[in-house]
Amino acid sequence: MERDTLFGDIMRYSTCMTDEKEILLQVNNLCVDFDGRRVVEGVDYTLRRGETLGIVGESGSGKSVSTLALMGLLPKNATVSGSAQINGSELLTLGEKDFRAIRGRRISMIFQEPMTSLNPVQKCGEQVMEMIEQGNEKETYNEMKERVIALFREVLLPRPEKIFDSYPHEISGGQKQRVMIAMALINEPDIIIADEPTTALDVTVQKTILELLKQLQDRRGTSIIFITHDLGVIAQIADNIMVMYRGKVVEQGPARQILHHPVEPYTRGLLACRPPLDSRPERLPTVEEYLSGERSMENGEQHGAATCPPPSAPQSPLISVRDLSVTYTLKKSLFGKPLQTLKGVDGISFDIFEGETLGLVGESGCGKSTLGRSLLHLIDHSSGTITYRGRSLDTLSRSELRALRPKLQIIFQDPYSSLNPRITVGEAIGEPLRVHGKGSKERVLELMEQVGLQPEWYNRYPHEFSGGQRQRVCIARALILEPELVVCDESVSALDVSVQAQVLNLLNDLKRRHHYTYLFITHDLSVVKFLSDRIMVMQKGKVVESGTPDDLFRNPKTEYTRTLIDAIPRII
Repeated sequence: MERDTLFGDIMRYSTCMTDEKEILLQVNNLCVDFDGRRVVEGVDYTLRRGETLGIVGESGSGKSVSTLALMGLLPKNATVSGSAQINGSELLTLGEKDFRAIRGRRISMIFQEPMTSLNPVQKCGEQVMEMIEQGNEKETYNEMKERVIALFREVLLPRPEKIFDSYPHEISGGQKQRVMIAMALINEPDIIIADEPTTALDVTVQKTILELLKQLQDRRGTSIIFITHDLGVIAQIADNIMVMYRGKVVEQGPARQILHHPVEPYTRGLLACRPPLDSRPERLPTVEEYLSGERSMENGEQHGAATCPPPSAPQSPLISVRDLSVTYTLKKSLFGKPLQTLKGVDGISFDIFEGETLGLVGESGCGKSTLGRSLLHLIDHSSGTITYRGRSLDTLSRSELRALRPKLQIIFQDPYSSLNPRITVGEAIGEPLRVHGKGSKERVLELMEQVGLQPEWYNRYPHEFSGGQRQRVCIARALILEPELVVCDESVSALDVSVQAQVLNLLNDLKRRHHYTYLFITHDLSVVKFLSDRIMVMQKGKVVESGTPDDLFRNPKTEYTRTLIDAIPRII
């Protein structure tokens, strides 16, 4: 009895301490409409100084829209109502001039897609320096440059001086995201809105970024609104969690309560559809199964006990790679002679067997994407050989390689820059069919349904979709010709966990049905363990370890692999 009384006193004291924290942001009945269609309805929450609010939900649930409204960044056809007060000042009634005065200093945002958020014709360092200048800081150019380079080091950008003078297209996707994070942090604002800030990052850098954000909180009392589809990440950083579904808040409360004792079936589904690390189920549960009552957390079906059957004994390789190297020229002389080079891929040899999934993992910049693109001859390799069904791709003419393209496809990392903004998604998916004269609109509509896109969206344009929905368009376009080899370059990194589960199940179903072969490139080790028959680990352009998923996770042979596994976010 005394223990219960003492515990109750401690909990009441903790609650009082929380209540005494300064309220930085108070949101009441926030609603957003686009041309009369309501997309966010009745959102309420309180954000106190030094706290982190995690917002989770499926793609298109209103997570990003509800926060863009706080920044005054919604398009002109948006109507915002309700109240959002920062330090007692109303945000929703501010004009553009007033918004510019608070963006970056009072409230800042880390955007989801760095490729489209960075200016392609301006150097990375100069773009971050612009944020200092807009904050009316009276600093010299050299002082600002030193601040930017120091922050680049903090966010673990390699060669920070070099990246300061680099253009966005000259660095990897993960490095571009870190530049965006530095841009948001440079003026140390009161509130940071982090919209999927670690989506493009490998697990080790993700862990470092989360620690960096927490350090900033401790030092400056900064509050964070953290939007993500990864509940493992939310578990590492959030004090409170708000779950959104179709524009509404369905559940919110302390992080531990939401993660370990969820009430709503939707929240339970989000937790259950994450690929597990302790088993390899044949299929992942989906949110729809929880909403319909087919599954529940209580009946122990959230991950299933079945493991994927071992791959059949390989026959002959579909793709053989021997001593492959890709060298980039970083600096040339006046006469074009290379003065400084970098090996993106350094003497790699491996086979990919028909019908298998080969997972490729490693940190950002290790050469994963370079290797995948060189296999398809999208970039030139400096040495080595690539053989497809015993036929050397290096000896093919341009017309012969073009005829082989339907058999070799790729799903790119950035869905927005992969799609033509001037054509509808239906036309984009069907474009390979028209180029190769192989199909009809009915085939496009059928595949749209398979990847979770509604057929009536055929005539919509890419800007009308969320990031996750655009990625599904890219997946459908790559699969429309039923290729033999698909290089999946971070193809599920932009998807929320519920859609990710559907797409991973779809990739496995298509693999079994059509005997597809995948090279699956990702920074998410839980995903690669679920999907892959074999895994290769890359570091600095070389393969440092390979093996089956179970062997690799149970007995990693290198310290680098152990570091990657230890950095995977877990719900404890």
